[in-house]
Amino acid sequence: MTNKYALLNKNLVLLILCQGLFLTNNVTFIAINGLVGLSLSPVAWMATLPVMGYVVGGAFSTSIVAKTQNYFGRKISFQLGLLVAVISALLCAYAAISKNFWLLVLGTFIAGYYSANGQLYRFAAAELTVVSQRDKAVSWVLAGGILGAVIGPNLASWTKDFFDTAFLGAYLTLSVAGLVGIIVMQFIHFPEEFKTRHSLSDGRDLKTILMQPVFMVAVIGASLGYGVMNLLMAATPLAMQICGLPFSDTALVLEWHVIGMFAPGFFTGSLIQRFGTLKIMGVGVILNLLCIAIALSGTDLHQFLIALFLLGVGWNFLFTGS
Repeated sequence: MTNKYALLNKNLVLLILCQGLFLTNNVTFIAINGLVGLSLSPVAWMATLPVMGYVVGGAFSTSIVAKTQNYFGRKISFQLGLLVAVISALLCAYAAISKNFWLLVLGTFIAGYYSANGQLYRFAAAELTVVSQRDKAVSWVLAGGILGAVIGPNLASWTKDFFDTAFLGAYLTLSVAGLVGIIVMQFIHFPEEFKTRHSLSDGRDLKTILMQPVFMVAVIGASLGYGVMNLLMAATPLAMQICGLPFSDTALVLEWHVIGMFAPGFFTGSLIQRFGTLKIMGVGVILNLLCIAIALSGTDLHQFLIALFLLGVGWNFLFTGS
């Protein structure tokens, strides 16, 4: 076994950087799309449609991404996702300039393709190291999201007033981040066997996979983690604005939320190896319940901060376990 399969080899480090760029896009979109939507929407209740478009676009793109991964392989498929990130960010920028709400929704829906692509980085991480190190490799790539935790919310805050159109600078910067990601991805070597093995005729059929208890647990864990997180994370920027808190506070809350999501990645793999997957996922459920209780207890900054941080850690345990 060569050094390229050591835990922190060049390929894995570059993939961690791509994860950071992905989360920069993801967190910035969550931070600003609801607020931009509120300023453009014909009625207030439609303000979160751009956020919904991002989530629905990701879900809709899942099967398309799977097909492109199988046909083109990891690298080209990931680069296509990054190209979509560039185009969708520019589309959202134009929507903000032209004050076109429905174009903004379309832009975020298209961006969902990049989101669906980025979700596969953790699986690609498992292919870049030896079997015994795969849990840790997945955790390290997820931990790369800390870059997005620091860059994303602060990017939105720093660039908010760069132009006359609020948050235009953030969208333009995200398009540049997508271009950087395309370049970084070019230097990652993915093992050839992982490109072609899915076409082998002796693979299991979909029904067999769906009926496995381990698959059901993984789906339930990921759905619970993402369901609670999307509900609270998407609503937080709007809720904090309505409560009279400045956007700088919103950026701080989202920063610590995403740190909670990905900082445990440095040790979640080790915890799973020591205590087992189900126990760690159970702790994730408990943290989600604590988050909801704190979120319902008041509207001060510290309550938003603690609730969203616990939400992030709970998501990490559920998502990594799944």
